[in-house]
Amino acid sequence: MSYRSKSEKYRDADLYKALSRGALLNSPDPGIEINMTEDISRGSQSVERSFKSHQLNGLPDQVSSPVRKEVVSRSALGTNTPNNYDEIDVESGKLEEVRVKTVRSSKRVLRIHNQAFLAGLAYCFSSCSMILVNKYVLSSYNFNAGISLMLYQNFVSVIIVVTLSFLGIITTEPLTWRLIKVWLPVNVIFVGMLITSMFSLKYINVAMVTVLKNVTNVMTAVGEMYLFNKHHDNRVWAALFLMIISAISGGITDLSFHAIGYTWQFINCFLTASYSLTLRRVMDTAKQVTKSGDLNEFSMVLLNNTLSLPLGTLLIFVFNEVDYLSRTPLLRLPTFWLVITLSGFLGLAISFTSMWFLRQTGATTYSLVGSLNKIPLSVAGILIFHVPTSLENSASIFFGLLAGVFFARAKMRDRTRS
Repeated sequence: MSYRSKSEKYRDADLYKALSRGALLNSPDPGIEINMTEDISRGSQSVERSFKSHQLNGLPDQVSSPVRKEVVSRSALGTNTPNNYDEIDVESGKLEEVRVKTVRSSKRVLRIHNQAFLAGLAYCFSSCSMILVNKYVLSSYNFNAGISLMLYQNFVSVIIVVTLSFLGIITTEPLTWRLIKVWLPVNVIFVGMLITSMFSLKYINVAMVTVLKNVTNVMTAVGEMYLFNKHHDNRVWAALFLMIISAISGGITDLSFHAIGYTWQFINCFLTASYSLTLRRVMDTAKQVTKSGDLNEFSMVLLNNTLSLPLGTLLIFVFNEVDYLSRTPLLRLPTFWLVITLSGFLGLAISFTSMWFLRQTGATTYSLVGSLNKIPLSVAGILIFHVPTSLENSASIFFGLLAGVFFARAKMRDRTRS
């Protein structure tokens, strides 16, 4: 029988701490860290106290822990057997595996944050680019066939979605007659929303369009209150009131005011609010008539764009855009076809990036980023198209954009409480 030296005592305590830290790193619950650290310190202190008591009493060290037995056997024998080396190799291997898992976990968290940032950046870029490209086609090219532009963009979207579905990259629901009958009323509103957006964008600058779109939030909030008996917070109503004030003051101070454009924009706000309110009811019915019992976002994109093709073709003849298309020289310019094809890709990119961004973050972050996205869009619209503006109009636009951000934050709190 031999007594433990002072260096062996501290070596045993250090080994106990190391193994305890290994268990701590391997714990799936980060909230355990503080409690386990306290337990480790208590355990190490109790080990030292037991060593001191054994040394004072002159008693041999009676060890029950397998780890401590290993330390005692090494001090007693003074030799390191192959089995002992294997034992410490196994322990160090476990610790090394824990470190690797920790590094991989931190890389995975970093990668998720990067995906959310990239998704938000892609969504902002595609949505801003879509509006700016449409404005460029309608104003800079002076293209007077907004329905035809909408029809071509939707046709490009249908081709891309069908191709991706055929390759197995995405999954879409088959377009049955029952599903078409359920979805057709929503699609009529959807087509009207796109067409009125084209008409208003031709006459109104981008900054004022973004401010006037806030009226959609007011109409949607009122519709939710009467159709779904939803009560909003006082902050929400205050933000809506600020939006109305900014829209009125922006229209009064707009140096390029156009009555026809403003009329189309207010019709667009009404149709956009109607689309969002109607979509909530129709989606539940549409899911019941699908084969899978579900209707994902890709299926809705395909459904909306496919059903818009025959309706858009009919409206081209109603508004007599066929005669204009036969006379305009723009259709013989390759650059014009390149720009409108790009607008079709951007239209579909908005759908994909918005779904990606929603999946990576959530509805609250999505709505807040969408409101903040209007600020650089308005500035870019004024600078790119050389919009004449005044200090009063710029202040009204900025006031309206801040009201949109305030509304998004108020909705976030309202949604959290509910």
